[in-house]
This record gives sequence, structure tokens and C-alpha cells, in this order.
Amino acid sequence: MYSFKNDYSEGAHPRILETLLRTNLEQSEGYGKDTYCEQAEKLIKDKLNNQEVDVHFISGGTQTNLIAISSFLRPYEAVISANTGHIYVNEAGSIEATGHKVIPIDVEDGKLRKEDILLVLTKYSNEHVVKPKLVYISNSTEIGTIYTKSELENLSQVCKENNLILFMDGARLGSAITCRENDLTLEDISKLTDIFYIGGTKNGTLLGEALVICNKNLQDDFRYNLKQKGAMLAKGRLLGIQFIELFKDDLFFEIGKHENDMADILREGINNLGYDFFVNSPSNQIFPILNNSVLNELEKYYGFSIWEKIDENRSAIRLVTSFATKKEVCEEFIKVLARIKSNI
Repeated sequence: MYSFKNDYSEGAHPRILETLLRTNLEQSEGYGKDTYCEQAEKLIKDKLNNQEVDVHFISGGTQTNLIAISSFLRPYEAVISANTGHIYVNEAGSIEATGHKVIPIDVEDGKLRKEDILLVLTKYSNEHVVKPKLVYISNSTEIGTIYTKSELENLSQVCKENNLILFMDGARLGSAITCRENDLTLEDISKLTDIFYIGGTKNGTLLGEALVICNKNLQDDFRYNLKQKGAMLAKGRLLGIQFIELFKDDLFFEIGKHENDMADILREGINNLGYDFFVNSPSNQIFPILNNSVLNELEKYYGFSIWEKIDENRSAIRLVTSFATKKEVCEEFIKVLARIKSNI
């Protein structure tokens, strides 16, 4: 059975494994002070065309969100998030566990807008309630949608005008910025956000995210937060090596494009079979709406997630493609789905 449940079921891109093996017996400094992390940081700064940022390598997305958000907020400050946001839905209350409230905004497409932020600021405007301080967004979002440059510019503007921190979760940033519909660059993101991270775990690495702190006022002493919260790996080189491979010759973008290309095959094939979609998601996550009778047969051949019940007869599922997804697997999925549909 082939799984489309997520984009981290496989290990890592072969080039990354080859480099890890080749450098395995080389000695290096620890705790992210090795030459590999330094080289990876330089590559990322060059790609951003921004030498003023700080780059820190952390093992996973939830750890990155938790450490960054809790480090930048005072005890009475809160986070604004879409109701689909990973920190609100899928992190076991990690942010709340640090004493910071997450203020959810109901959205249909996973994206926050200027008007959402202003409404929250109106409702939370005195010392009897928490003080909104950080705006959390994901790109791509948890339902596969992406931010346009104008949307991010509007969010950046409202955050600057109201002294808010803008933080972008980039767990699937590789897919987002290689979408056909995308008009954002990494350089744009480094100018428009205060903090963001470049996801590796869901873009071909064994593990690892690169946290980029763009706002100079947030950069001081961040390594203390990493150490205190258990995120400073003794063998930090394992993260640095992987990000060198991603950025020395644009493997990061090649992987993102491949994920999207494979999702496009699924998207087009499912659409041609007459099925609707839960949301217009141009990235490597797609959400077709299928009859439950079809799903019961389809799950005999493929692994996928049931996303939301639409009505008594239909459900939206999530299909996710990865760096290792093959074209023939996607094409075969469409054939199997067509056969099941014709037989029911």
C-alpha cells in the first residue's frame, strides 16, 4: 500500500545521505559552531540577499514554533493565529503550556488578513485581557493555500504599524515558493517578516528547520533559548550538512517543484474524473472530495487522511506528495480511482 498521508514518510534525499556518509568520520566543533553550520548559514544569507539575519538550525517544526514564540513574548502577551494554524491545532497546546494564549481567527482558506488582525486588536485592547503581540502564519498553510506578495505586504504593514511580530511557519515553504501561482521569493519573505523558518523535514532532509531571525531587536542571546529548551544539538553538524546540500545548488527548490509537479498530476486527474476539492490548494497538499463508498475501496490500495466530513455521503481527504513521490505512482492512483468510480 502506497501512502499519501504526508511528505515525511521517506528518509531523505539520496544526495543528503551520501554527504552525511562521506563526512561521517570528520571531526567538528559541537553545538552548531561547526564549519558545516557556518557554511549553511552563509548559503542561506546569500540566497536571501540579506546578511543581517541570524540563522539557527533546529530539529523540527514544533520545536521551532515553540522555542521562537515563547522566547519573544512577555508573560502577558499572546499569539494571533488562523484557526487552522499548526500551533493551535496540532501541537498539543505547546504554546499555551508556556503561558501564552493563542487567539484563533476563523478563516476558510487558512490565511490571515489585515482586517483579522485589526479586529483582534480592537477586542484585546486593555490590561484586563492578554495583549496580542505576535502574528503566526504558515506558508504553505495547513490546507495547502499560499500567501501572495501583496497579502504578505499587507500583513507586514499592519504588524509594523501596531508593533506586532510577524512570524511565518515555513515547514512547507519549499512547496509554497515553487508553486505556479506563487509570486514571493525568499528575499521578499526576509524583508516582510520578523521571523520565519525554512523547512527541511518536509522538503527532503532527515530532519531539521532553519530559523531565520530578520528583526535585529529579536536576535540577541537567542542561543540561550535554544540551550535552555533542549534544542542545541551537540552534533549540530547533522543539520548544517543537510542545509548545505539543499542550498549549494538549489536542491531545495528542485524538491519543492517536484512535490508540486506530482501533486499537479493528482489534482488534474482527480478533476478530470469530475470530483470537487475542499479548497484551491496549489501546493503539494490537495483535498479532493470523494464519495464515502469510493473511499472505502480506495483505502485498500492507498494510505491517506480523512480531512473533513462534508455530508452524509462525502468526505474530503488529504493527499500529500514528497521528494520521493514518483510520477508513475501518481498516474496509477488516477487509474485506480477511475476504476473504482466506474464500478460503484
